[in-house]
Amino acid sequence: MVAESLAAGASVSKVAQRHGVNANLLFTWRRREARDAAGGALEPLKLLPVTVGDEGPIALPAATGRMEIALVGGERIVVGADVDAAALARVLNVLSRR
Repeated sequence: MVAESLAAGASVSKVAQRHGVNANLLFTWRRREARDAAGGALEPLKLLPVTVGDEGPIALPAATGRMEIALVGGERIVVGADVDAAALARVLNVLSRR
């Protein structure tokens, strides 16, 4: 996208729109590319092509770990990585009203 947007006569906003990316993000990538090229950066920005397909749900690896939430009143909530987000949101909502 960066190279495409740098072509003579190219419109950054049209290139971004065609790829479904916000134009501001493409401008940021262009600035970084120019800064890296000017500064002789060791590792220039690398963007990889991505294709999104509708292949149905994929199996994700089981989440591990835990999260500790410290509330303003000093209370702490410790939950596992497999916590139900909706249930946690309800608990936090109730506690925030105290």
